[in-house]
Amino acid sequence: MRKAQENIRVFYFASDCVEPYVEIITVKDSKCHLSFCSSVESEEEENEEYQEENEDFPIFSDQSQLLDEYQLQKLAAHMPARTQGYPWNLVYSTAIHGSSLKTLYRNMADLDSPVLLVIRDMHNKVFGAFSSDPFKVSQYCYGTGETFLFTFQPDFQHYRWSGENSYFVSSNMESLHIGGGGGGFALWLDADLYHGASFSCPTFNNPPLSTHQDFIVQDVEVWTVWG
Repeated sequence: MRKAQENIRVFYFASDCVEPYVEIITVKDSKCHLSFCSSVESEEEENEEYQEENEDFPIFSDQSQLLDEYQLQKLAAHMPARTQGYPWNLVYSTAIHGSSLKTLYRNMADLDSPVLLVIRDMHNKVFGAFSSDPFKVSQYCYGTGETFLFTFQPDFQHYRWSGENSYFVSSNMESLHIGGGGGGFALWLDADLYHGASFSCPTFNNPPLSTHQDFIVQDVEVWTVWG
């Protein structure tokens, strides 16, 4: 029988007074060592990939009553890079603050960050919009091409800026509108956040977000991100 092939490693220490330390490693041990290292490296790579996948996952400071984890993951994939890594905070909820567009504006008066509007209607359909700017009373349209619409009916769909016009958001004390042109808003809410409507519009080239163009609002949440 042939003896196991041996590799000899010699380690020299800083002092010349110390005898060299000799370690004998058989081929079998060497293979085991390499196998262990490969396993560790593979595990570390998997962990890094998992962390990278979850870096974009939004962290909500409170529990959303309208969005589950699956829906959050879908939305996270389409949010701008500037929102990643920061916590999302609830700034308005009909369940907490009542149904009032005026209160919604007031809660966002000091904000300078994007917002996520989530709506659930009386047919339990969930949809909404990501706005690059917080909602406010303004006589002019505002927002940027980061703004997009989304719906989970029947599956997740999102609608980005088409480039046809810049009617991203317009709002006053009577109503909030997202998208426009062509005779209809992509999303419209009244002052009491009770009646809503959703139509196709050129800004996003979207279909109606709900199964009914005119709908009754059940719940509204607005989230914002800041560092």
